[in-house]
Amino acid sequence: MLERNYTSAVERNEVDEGLRSYLISVYNYMASGLVVTALAAFLVANSSLINLMFSAQGGMSGLGWLFLLAPLIVIFGFNWVLTRGTIGQVRGVFFLYSALMGVSLAPIALVYTGASMARVFLITAATFGAMSLYGYTTKRDLTSWGSFLRMGLWGVIIAAIVNFFMQSAALDYALSFVVVGLFVGLTAYDTQKIRQIYMSYDSEDMQGRKVVVGALSLYLDFINLFLALLRIMGDRR
Repeated sequence: MLERNYTSAVERNEVDEGLRSYLISVYNYMASGLVVTALAAFLVANSSLINLMFSAQGGMSGLGWLFLLAPLIVIFGFNWVLTRGTIGQVRGVFFLYSALMGVSLAPIALVYTGASMARVFLITAATFGAMSLYGYTTKRDLTSWGSFLRMGLWGVIIAAIVNFFMQSAALDYALSFVVVGLFVGLTAYDTQKIRQIYMSYDSEDMQGRKVVVGALSLYLDFINLFLALLRIMGDRR
């Protein structure tokens, strides 16, 4: 009896250590992706390339639209690389996506003040950290949140497309609050899901792929939460 209890305790400790190492890897990749995004945005915003993203009439140029859509194209290709590429290629696509996201976000530096962007970033980090901790520690099963939140996200996407033609500032402002709520919930849900996925046995290669997928999920939660909060709380130039 004592031997079984000892063996069980050892196995739990091994799982805890493995999970902790796994989550640290996920957050390290996510943080590295955010650093790459910030550096890319800073370099583009402070170079002549930012001017090429806009036409003489003040709208987006062809190059601007290319940079804006490039992250979307890469994210669609990510699943193909994830299933058919090497682990090195999976990591490479993640960082490529992070860099392209930074390029596409560079124009916001022309809209909002640097001080307000820094303030909103800290608020986003605190909110993200709190909800991710909740998702990791809660014993409540958040599976039911997933379908509800993703349905809400599709609703926001459809409303945003409609508003692209309507150009309603009030609707855009209201959608920002909805997006904050959705990605606050998704942060907790994705964190718990990442933890649950770890429990399934995999090869070292598959485990590495799961780390990158988890990092990408949390990275997208953070970026979207930051952008929504920026629209609500950011100070325009």
